[in-house]
Amino acid sequence: MQGEVRLLQGNEACVEGALAAGVRFFAGYPITPSSEIAEGMAAKLPRYGGRFIQMEDEIASIAACLGASIGGLKPMTATSGPGYSLMQENIGYACLSEIPVVIVNVMRGGPSTGLPTLPSQGDVMQARWGTHGDHPAVALCPWSVREMLDLTVRATNISERYRTPVTLLADEVVAHMREKVQMPRPGEVEVWDRPHPAVPPDAYVPFAPDPATEVPPMADFGAGYRWNITGLMHDEEGFPTMSPAQTSALVRRLHRKVEGARRDLPRCDERWMSKARIAVVAYGSTARSALSAVRQAREMGMPVGLIRPVTIWPFPAAEITELTASVDVVLVVEMNLGQLIGEVQRVLAGRAAVVPLCLYDGELIKPSVILKALMGGPTWNPSSSAAEVPYGH
Repeated sequence: MQGEVRLLQGNEACVEGALAAGVRFFAGYPITPSSEIAEGMAAKLPRYGGRFIQMEDEIASIAACLGASIGGLKPMTATSGPGYSLMQENIGYACLSEIPVVIVNVMRGGPSTGLPTLPSQGDVMQARWGTHGDHPAVALCPWSVREMLDLTVRATNISERYRTPVTLLADEVVAHMREKVQMPRPGEVEVWDRPHPAVPPDAYVPFAPDPATEVPPMADFGAGYRWNITGLMHDEEGFPTMSPAQTSALVRRLHRKVEGARRDLPRCDERWMSKARIAVVAYGSTARSALSAVRQAREMGMPVGLIRPVTIWPFPAAEITELTASVDVVLVVEMNLGQLIGEVQRVLAGRAAVVPLCLYDGELIKPSVILKALMGGPTWNPSSSAAEVPYGH
């Protein structure tokens, strides 16, 4: 028996995924192109016993989410680039204090107010390095309406299991397009919960990690457990420390727990890479155009394949390395002036030419533009430098 088939917008699918994953608190501030998520959560959360609050701004929104999370609820907020920038301080706070929270960032053109109704992929590096310091980062990037639902569930699960902020890094095209979606049946969605302490309150050490996962059990405030939360470097009791040894151990553990999460992260989707000599790397809605272009190129006899990172952060370095083992040229297609391409170049380390196709004009990159680059843009020569290939078309 299959689930109900519905015609959904990407943002509507995000709401359905959040509810299925057990999100029961949403605090947000309207901002195009994510506002339908707030609208949907406002309408539906009360039916599930949840709470919706429209806050005065994005800073207050994520702060409220962190408070709800500490109290034991699964929280989510949604925004776009400018609001995501405002949230960064509290995202850093959540990283260090290990508070689960999901942030949906529906990317639009920037800087500043930019292009509120038009797509971009300009927040890729902000999702990794937006807050200061050496912090872990998890960001997932959907390319379809159904994947918007699925990755909302996955983002919530990862955030809870590993006690870390997770960003769902969508773009305006995916958020606003409508597609037929076969809904998961009740009970079909796998839901993970945060680890809770198995010891009495007087034996609880709030930041003592489980040796197997590097993740500390998390007690709900108000449940009889007392623990200190701070944005300062802290010891396992949660109190501030300036000890070099404790500081180093804490930051390294935060990274190890996210690196350990790779087994639970969706990684790369690939098409026709087994015998490809040319690879197109694209993500989000841009990958849909890339898929069309690659399909046309293959019909013309070109040995082209597609690699679509689903996990943007941590960057799927091992998967990209394996998939490009026999590739001469990698064309990286992005709606920005070049963000993920730097990671591709770093991973390939000169084994193949890495060529940018970077457009930043407020429009989705068309399949014809990508096909043109594949057919006659750069010369497909492994010794050619990406720097010699002009941006745009």
